[in-house]
Amino acid sequence: MTTPNTCPVTGTTDAPVDDAEPLRYPMAGPTALEPPVEWAWLRERCPVAPVRLPSGDTAVLLTRHDDVKAMLSDPRFTRELVADDAARVGTAGNGAFEGRGAAEESVAGPEVDGAGGSTTSGPGHQRWRRLLGRSFTVKRVMALQPRIVELTDELIDAMVAGGPTADLRSALGFPLPVNVICELLGVPADRREEFAYWSDTMLNLTRYEQAEIQTSAAEFQAYMVTLVQAKRAEPGDDLLSELAAVVDAEDGRMSEAELVATGQGLLIAGHETTANMIGKMVSLLLAEPARWRQLLADPGLVGPAVEEVLRFDANPGFGMPRYVSAQMEIAGTTVAPGTTVISSMAAANRDERVFPDAARMDLTRQENPHLAFGAGPHSCIGQALARVELQTVLGRLLERLPTLELAVTPAELRRREGLIVGGLEEVPVRW
Repeated sequence: MTTPNTCPVTGTTDAPVDDAEPLRYPMAGPTALEPPVEWAWLRERCPVAPVRLPSGDTAVLLTRHDDVKAMLSDPRFTRELVADDAARVGTAGNGAFEGRGAAEESVAGPEVDGAGGSTTSGPGHQRWRRLLGRSFTVKRVMALQPRIVELTDELIDAMVAGGPTADLRSALGFPLPVNVICELLGVPADRREEFAYWSDTMLNLTRYEQAEIQTSAAEFQAYMVTLVQAKRAEPGDDLLSELAAVVDAEDGRMSEAELVATGQGLLIAGHETTANMIGKMVSLLLAEPARWRQLLADPGLVGPAVEEVLRFDANPGFGMPRYVSAQMEIAGTTVAPGTTVISSMAAANRDERVFPDAARMDLTRQENPHLAFGAGPHSCIGQALARVELQTVLGRLLERLPTLELAVTPAELRRREGLIVGGLEEVPVRW
């Protein structure tokens, strides 16, 4: 790999030198809601930056919007992170990136070899995405909205009953998307603590040891195999049953192994991505009370506000790794085959080249081509559901708890550590 002429020295953003020690990645912001100070410098001076991962391996980091978008859409960047020369992401390997894709891809496609080939890319992935898309439609998601409203109100009722303070993450942010995805899939929600543990171990960066991860993965796999087989024997009115009804059909439908992996991916996405985003969304909007007041004055801004929160989020986790299968040039830098490239969608979402006044949260922003849900053939297939949940939660909180505020200063919020997904440990609020 040929590195840029100006690359960062560890811990500095104003004294670039050639052949510098790579920056440690992921980078932490000054607080849980603020971006790392390095992002802006990297976008301007080192858009293809060498970084050192928690595993000790090196990779290159992309931080500009156009570069990240191109990488996510380019088939030469593959998800084959099990190659011998691919960088290991975490201290115990590549975790969820290695087998079924990260939860941040929100079920971009399980990696399963079968009649259709690997579903990580190419025709196999297109076939898998087409099959899931027939059932996981926007129409189906919109039909869930009344139930999402009902579940949201039930959780707010319980939170208020225990008030006047609460941890919004545990009272609402975590249980809502879990309950929704469990109902959608036909999975008993009373096992959500087990699901949360299985999900966390698969999303490990530095928190769990390899033996613990392997045990958890085996338990999760066994549970989902049993569930899929039960759905095939006695189908219900749920997504897994619908998909199971056509497993192994002659017209190239989903295999049982693919369905098991799909169910696992959907559960992980339901437990982690939207759950974390609810807490971050509310925290960002309450961190500056004028934002909350603006929404109270104009509830019609809920939709644009959700999109702006998704763009503005500076605590998204690891980003998206890809493996380079052929030599290419990115932003004037030659990248060799065998390089692992990390795209920071969050850093790209602060790119002034695309977003005017990018460092300011603008709840009225109209043009907002953020990359929070990825781009290209691996973009998040569950983004419609995530948007409905986020908009529902925000709308119901504004209506029912207009005096909501953070019970701590924004600087006191603690980020979740050791996982490839971001988020906050808790969101203390009062009303």
